[in-house]
Amino acid sequence: MKTIDVTIARIYVMESEHLLTRIVNYLKNDVKIRGVSVFRAISGFGETGNHSASLLDLSVNLPLAIEFFDSKDKIEIALQHLSKTIKHEHIVFWEAKAND
Repeated sequence: MKTIDVTIARIYVMESEHLLTRIVNYLKNDVKIRGVSVFRAISGFGETGNHSASLLDLSVNLPLAIEFFDSKDKIEIALQHLSKTIKHEHIVFWEAKAND
């Protein structure tokens, strides 16, 4: 199987920060990142306290994880820009392989 080297990055934000649309639009339109997924947590905790929702609750302040991948160079460009808005400890990244 032929593979390519990629870097995967994940950013943690809260829904109430209203950053999701701006981040996704930046990744899609400006950096042209290969792929982005957004995950909405049903529970989480961190420096802003505990956050959770039941299946019947429509809380609008739950944790979001924005995950994306591309070449190392593109990810570095994106993270340099995003680190001006997102706390550094809320950004993680790692090297991986993808099918080519």
